Amino acid sequence: MTFDSVFMATLSAVLLTLAAHVIARVLARKLSWLPMVITALVLVLVFLFLLQWDYDNYYSAAKPVFDHLLGYVTVLLAVPLAAMNFKGLPVKKLSLIVAIASVIGALLPMSLAYLFSLSHDSILAFATRSVTTPIGLSVADLINAPLALANLIIIVSGLIGGAVARFLFRGINDDRAKGLALGLAAHAFGTVEAWQISHTAGRYAAFGLAVNGLVTAIWVPVFISALGI
Repeated sequence: MTFDSVFMATLSAVLLTLAAHVIARVLARKLSWLPMVITALVLVLVFLFLLQWDYDNYYSAAKPVFDHLLGYVTVLLAVPLAAMNFKGLPVKKLSLIVAIASVIGALLPMSLAYLFSLSHDSILAFATRSVTTPIGLSVADLINAPLALANLIIIVSGLIGGAVARFLFRGINDDRAKGLALGLAAHAFGTVEAWQISHTAGRYAAFGLAVNGLVTAIWVPVFISALGI
C-alpha cells in the first residue's frame, strides 16, 4: 500500500469518526435521554455499511491515530480539574468514596470472574474494569493480564455505564453526585456522558476518573504481587 493510499484511508477513517461524534452530540442535545457514546458507535457502523467499507480496514486505519490521541485526551482531563472549585469541598469524604470505589471496582468483578470459574488470565483482566483505557492497559501489563481482554472489558463496561446512567439518575438532582458516579463507574465513557449533563457533572466525572485511575494503578499491582496471583 502506497503512502497516499494509507494517508487517504487514515483521513477518511478520522473524518467518518468525527462526523459520527458531531451528529451524536447534536442528537444528545435534542434528546437528553439518548447516550451520546452509543449513538456515535451506531452511526459509525451505519456509515461503514452505507459506504461498504470493511470494518477491519476501517479499524486498522483509525486505530493508530486514536491510540496515539487517547493518552493525550486522558492527560487533558486535568483542564476541567483545574477549573473545579475545591473551596468547601468535602475532600475526606470524596477520598473515602474514591478509595471504596477503587477497591470494589477491581475486587468485585474479579470475584465474580472467579465464581464463574473463568481462567486465571480473565480474572486478572477484570482488575482493570473501573479505570480508563490508557491506565487500565498499563495496569494489565504490570500484572501480566491479557491486554486485548482488558481493553474489551474496559470498553464494554464504559459503554454500559454510559448507556444506563441517565435512567439510573432519575430522581437525583445533584450534578456533582452524577458526575462523580459516572467518572468512577464508567471512566472515559461516563465522563463524556457527564459533560452532556452539565459542566459541573463533567468536572466531577473527570475528578473521579483521574483519582480513581491513580489509586487503582498504585494498589492493584501491589495487591496482585503480594498475593502471588
